[in-house]
Amino acid sequence: MTAIGFVGTGVMGQSIVRHLLQAGNRVYVYNRTKKKAEELLAEGANWCETPRDVAQEADLVFTMVGYPSDVEEVYYGKNGLFQTESKGKVFVDLTTSTPTLAEKIYETALTREAGSLDAPVSGGDLGAKKGTLTVMAGGSEEVFQQVKPIVALFSSDLKLHGGPGSGQHTKMANQIMVAGTMTGMTEMLVYAQTAGLDLEKVIHTLSGGAASNWSLLNYGPRILKEDYSPGFFVKHFVKDLKIALDEAKKMNLNLPSTQLAYKLYSDLSAESFEEHGTQALIKLWWND
Repeated sequence: MTAIGFVGTGVMGQSIVRHLLQAGNRVYVYNRTKKKAEELLAEGANWCETPRDVAQEADLVFTMVGYPSDVEEVYYGKNGLFQTESKGKVFVDLTTSTPTLAEKIYETALTREAGSLDAPVSGGDLGAKKGTLTVMAGGSEEVFQQVKPIVALFSSDLKLHGGPGSGQHTKMANQIMVAGTMTGMTEMLVYAQTAGLDLEKVIHTLSGGAASNWSLLNYGPRILKEDYSPGFFVKHFVKDLKIALDEAKKMNLNLPSTQLAYKLYSDLSAESFEEHGTQALIKLWWND
């Protein structure tokens, strides 16, 4: 039985912790709102009052929080993970954050004789529930191989993309691609409806051809059911696209499509849909 820590039991974190528990691991959890961890506690997880307490109990600690500022606080705050003995421990940040912060955590871990990976994920709430998340890792090969069997409990695709920060860069590439498919799917539905087409038939037909993509297959049906629950929050996608554009600027890249997607999702957030799922982009057109 492995002692595993998990900080951040949100929409995806809850499902990941369940996979860890079902595999027979002893799991210590912390979340800013304890209520969001109550189901997991009933299922056998152990509650800790602070991230620091999690690090004291566990040899392998996963973090999955909202924003880079949250990651900074979880690791470096007065009750953070690095406020206790870290020698021999491994820290894996599943949050979509910045490459710069991933590099900082890596360097801090090294000085404390610990290991770290930046390992953001893709697959949303459905991938977390099914245990089929895609994990994009950055860090050392040694640490990657060490945690691989545990990460495999909640993922179907796990690759090391290079040194520290590489996982975050890969996730930015992923979000740039997702931005394109989400805006494309949304405009497709708006067009098809205005043309008087049967949207269920359109989704079925397009899913079998060159237009097929993950967003269409997973979010198209949700939109038709008016299900805007968050597999991935609008507010977090705005954050991710901002990071991607900031990183692109550092590399002297102009990404006009991603800039447009960022504007559209920022507009959606400004209309009070920040707590909805990303499929709520359709509400910029269908909001009655």
